[in-house]
Amino acid sequence: MELGFWKKLKKPFFVLAPMADVTDAAFREIIAEYSRPDGPDVFWTEFTSADGLMSAGRKKLLHNLKYSRGEHPIVAQFFSASSEKMRGAAALARELGFDGIDINMGCPDRAIVKQGAGGALIKTPKLAREIIRAAKEGAGDLPISVKTRLGFSKDILEEWLPELLQEGLAAVAVHARTVKELSNVPARWERVHDAVCIRDKMKVETLIIGNGDALDLEDAEKKAKETGADGIMLGRAIFGNPWLFSNSQEFENESETEMIKRKLMTLVEHAKLFERYFKGIKNFAVMKKHFKAYVSGWDGAKELRVELMEKGDLAEEVAKIVETAIRNRKA
Repeated sequence: MELGFWKKLKKPFFVLAPMADVTDAAFREIIAEYSRPDGPDVFWTEFTSADGLMSAGRKKLLHNLKYSRGEHPIVAQFFSASSEKMRGAAALARELGFDGIDINMGCPDRAIVKQGAGGALIKTPKLAREIIRAAKEGAGDLPISVKTRLGFSKDILEEWLPELLQEGLAAVAVHARTVKELSNVPARWERVHDAVCIRDKMKVETLIIGNGDALDLEDAEKKAKETGADGIMLGRAIFGNPWLFSNSQEFENESETEMIKRKLMTLVEHAKLFERYFKGIKNFAVMKKHFKAYVSGWDGAKELRVELMEKGDLAEEVAKIVETAIRNRKA
């Protein structure tokens, strides 16, 4: 079993969840900057198609594998139903300097499930294990982890998790819902505790990471203590809050005006980074999903958000709208 950087992490550790069109290179750079000196203990890329990376269209997907200096350790996450493609993607990740490789075996997206990838692999454990072995072959000395769920249409953790643990994975992130449940029901954290017990009974070193509905670091610490998980993965809580992983107390006594300015100026910085990374690659509309997260919770936020949605189609326009809003607020 190759544990790599995982064996150096202090427990419990707290990691950034991979979210498509959310935790892209631009947002992760913002998170890395504003989480210092703490920050996520591990970064994940957006999940990327191993099949696409091994095709003639590779160039269109390489932007998913961009990362900045402050994002270590960083794990490249891939999805595929092909062991051959996964082997190739793992080798590419090694060449690009990633610290680890994660295989998505939990995504509920219909198009991905239809391919037999993501959450569909829970229904084909033999193939899932073949894909893990192929990733190991391509990865060399990089550690391999898996992000998965309790089951596909029903909870089969006791059958499914041992299939993965037999393959000598460095870590398994357990999203405490089934694929079919999406995020429509509360995460069942008692099942993360059960996952830890299964791991312990099998006497393997694989780290167990709990995932689902962690609100902030305090809540994550509580969930780690209650379940015995080695680490906790935080996802949706990062929206509009790149300071999530920071233990800094510097904002405790700031005024509402200072808080609003901080959030709005960070939004501008985020928009500029997005444009720098993805101009001509991603539609700026992808960036707009962050507007509501940054611009909410104060009088006038809704009106400003509407203006940004209607007119903020470039980073420069976002900056002008924000500067005017800050100036008017002072006046």
